[in-house]
Amino acid sequence: MSEAQSGKPRVVIVGGGAGGLELATRLGDKYGRKGKLEVTLIERNRTHVWKPKLHEIAAGSMDIAAHEVDYLAQSYWHGFRYRIGEMIGIDRERRQVLVAPYLDAEGREVTPKRSFDYDVLVIAVGSQNNDFGTPGVAEHAIKLESQADAKRFHERMVNACIRAHAQSSPLGEHQLKVAIIGAGATGVELAAELHRTTREVVAYGLDQVDPQKDIRITLIEAADRVLPALPERVSKETEKLLVRLGVNVLVGAKVSVVDSDHVSLTDGRTIPAELIVWAAGVKAPDSLKEIAGLETNRINQLVVRPTLQATRDDNIFAIGDCSACSWGDRGNVPPRAQAAHQQASHLYSQIPRHLRGEAIKDYRYRDFGSLVSLGEFSTVGSMMGALVGGSLVFEGLFARMMYLSLYKMHEHALHGSVKVALDTLARLITRRTEPHVKLH
Repeated sequence: MSEAQSGKPRVVIVGGGAGGLELATRLGDKYGRKGKLEVTLIERNRTHVWKPKLHEIAAGSMDIAAHEVDYLAQSYWHGFRYRIGEMIGIDRERRQVLVAPYLDAEGREVTPKRSFDYDVLVIAVGSQNNDFGTPGVAEHAIKLESQADAKRFHERMVNACIRAHAQSSPLGEHQLKVAIIGAGATGVELAAELHRTTREVVAYGLDQVDPQKDIRITLIEAADRVLPALPERVSKETEKLLVRLGVNVLVGAKVSVVDSDHVSLTDGRTIPAELIVWAAGVKAPDSLKEIAGLETNRINQLVVRPTLQATRDDNIFAIGDCSACSWGDRGNVPPRAQAAHQQASHLYSQIPRHLRGEAIKDYRYRDFGSLVSLGEFSTVGSMMGALVGGSLVFEGLFARMMYLSLYKMHEHALHGSVKVALDTLARLITRRTEPHVKLH
């Protein structure tokens, strides 16, 4: 089944993450509303949450309802079409995207298998965790790849606290222990956030649990330091703070097996844990591997030229974590939210040129540094080359404000300045009347 076409140039964007949704919104605002382009966003979820916020949902420090964006409403307000479903193939000859049937929670079909015609296709399906085939990960670990994952972890965390409070027998060795595998940004941020939120959950009447004695968080990293992709000074400051919070930091520790109640390391050590999170490694979805004969790399990313066009098809672009875009002698552009934002902005200006048959400009990544939020305790980060002519490590209030500004830039791209200002004010007001941590 293929939808009726309007005769206007068709831009199809697959994936409603930060880059895909920003691009659909901006193209819809400028061209879709005026009938100059037909912009379609294909996404398997109904709502959007900025992915760097998933650790806050998991820890319970962010109310998802106040931050999620409804795709259907967003499309109505901003001049593009939203179609629910998951891409299962591309017919390059016919210029069609193939989308699987969408089923509800009971397995009933909501939408049939469909195809969507395109003149320009933008693939922005993001990334997922790479477990490197480690035994037991799929069965026993939670991966923070989606809102559902984050909600599931949070529910299990709250239930673990209530269970420990209610039982009359002594706590098991693994109870109220959390093992986080991978000390990249997600793992580090989750560890710091959990230190606070687990104590707040217990403070709401679960007085049989002693947070200082009973709750233990272990952060496991195979590299020789936390945040191995960031400057060493940032790693050192972050590790100091984590240790000060009581987080057990294990570096140079490789996981061999994940079980239901413990993690086994290659050196023979065993880490008891009731909750296990896998946050190590990143790859593009397996469905992208050599899709439609397009060039992909060993982690399934679509290889693109400097213009962000696929190497084997001028009419297909890829942005965000699922694209492999060269960054000169430094390898590829890193999988960060700022890269997806920049690439969406680039295609916003270049897609109309491509549709007119004009030459399009190359994309150049500008590294504005990295920021890691450690909840209410601190934020650390680095600002790079373009801003300071080198590298500057910073922390504290200034860093926290910079981290917040990244999210506000994303919100501004989706909603504009007036709505962002009003929403921010509303959240500040409600924070004073609600628990600081989600309890269900």
